[in-house]
Amino acid sequence: MNVKIDVLCDRRRVLSDGKYPLVICLTRGRKRKYLRLGISVNEQFWDFSKSKPKKNCPESVYIETVITSKLGEYQRKILEIQATGKEYSLNQLLETVNKPTKDMTVVAYLNGLVNTLVKQNHVGNAAHYKALLSSLQKFTKSSNLQFIDIDSSFLSKYEAHLRGLGNKGNTISIKMRTLKATYNKAIRDNLVKKDYYPFGSYNISKLKENTPKRAVSKEDILKLLNFDVKIISKRPQSHLQLSKDLFLFSYLGCGINMVDMAYLKWSDINSNRVTYKRHKTGRQINFLLQPHAVSIIKRYEGLCEDYIFPFFNNSIHVSTEQKFRRIKKVTYVVNKNLQKIGERIGLLIPLTTYVARHSFATVLKRSGVNVALISETLGHSDLKTTQIYLDSFENSQIDEALENLL
Repeated sequence: MNVKIDVLCDRRRVLSDGKYPLVICLTRGRKRKYLRLGISVNEQFWDFSKSKPKKNCPESVYIETVITSKLGEYQRKILEIQATGKEYSLNQLLETVNKPTKDMTVVAYLNGLVNTLVKQNHVGNAAHYKALLSSLQKFTKSSNLQFIDIDSSFLSKYEAHLRGLGNKGNTISIKMRTLKATYNKAIRDNLVKKDYYPFGSYNISKLKENTPKRAVSKEDILKLLNFDVKIISKRPQSHLQLSKDLFLFSYLGCGINMVDMAYLKWSDINSNRVTYKRHKTGRQINFLLQPHAVSIIKRYEGLCEDYIFPFFNNSIHVSTEQKFRRIKKVTYVVNKNLQKIGERIGLLIPLTTYVARHSFATVLKRSGVNVALISETLGHSDLKTTQIYLDSFENSQIDEALENLL
């Protein structure tokens, strides 16, 4: 439905100097919106039939210039919006023309977020925003995307684009959740009004797919424990022993993940107890080292001055971003090696570091350990809840539960 634009002399309101304000009237159907132009005129100098100042008006040239300029802005914006095929309200039209928000593209804003997160050493989180930035640029083929351009139709087309590239539901869900978080930050920073928020009508939860549970039994863990990796390769640089050790240490260490193992220091161990803060959540974890876990870390004594496991070269991996990339590379190699080991011992599922986390929870559950203690969500959708559960029990209860691991 088209919008009719008029300029009116508003005789409903008389100003202190006896003049009447001039207003733009936007009409769409039965709805009307008025916007003051910031100029006024004496009633005797206004031609109400032609909606323009009379020829004898002392300020006719100035008034007509202001009117022409403002009408042109609305007409151009209406044409721009109509060209995109979007629906729009009178409120949106008013806000867009009068620019009540800061002028910044989505690309520029995402670049700023990435830089800020990197400076704060949140390189993992920064990677999600960087991936979204690259993805949006490929989708739009432009760097001029505005937040107001992102509506439910845009999101549906973006989803279709990602599926066309072969992305699965969970991968798309990560992109959409990152975009949603970006939009919320932009609202907070007054880059876009809440009225334009597109995620109320777009359901992100529908994208999430239930992945098959990946866990191996206690018997399989014992097979791995007793497996000699030299059967596959005797070369130390193959890192097969390190891959096996990292998997077992994760399994025996409350499902500790690769990032936290990489940053684990000798100073984090006191009287065979490990105390560290998770990089993802900042929550403190405390557990007793089991005998096999002690044997594992003894194998790496003296290799690194600070860190237990040999992930980093202190002369190369200096910045947080360099360490982040290094962990990703090591994880890739470890998972490749674990797959080889798993095939040799006859496992039916690919062995990965993720399997260690899930097996930790599953084996304890099958051993009759309290479900609230281990939390079924360990390694799944809500790791924060898992850590809250672990933190809420006494260390003695966790230590007793860990005895069921082998």
